Amino acid sequence: MDAPKIGESTREERSAYVSARFPCLSDCDLCGNCATFHGREPLLAFADYVAGREEFGDVLARYRRR
Repeated sequence: MDAPKIGESTREERSAYVSARFPCLSDCDLCGNCATFHGREPLLAFADYVAGREEFGDVLARYRRR
């Protein structure tokens, strides 16, 4: 499933997408989300996307470049 576009979704839909895409498994060695996002929870890492300031792919690309 593709990330909802900012102009076609609500804040709640974008937040639900990020939560579903990067669920916390409560086992950091198994999950890796915190390492991927440099110790930040996915909802904090994607705050600009959830708030509608930047598309999902743009935020994700920032973390892939680091």
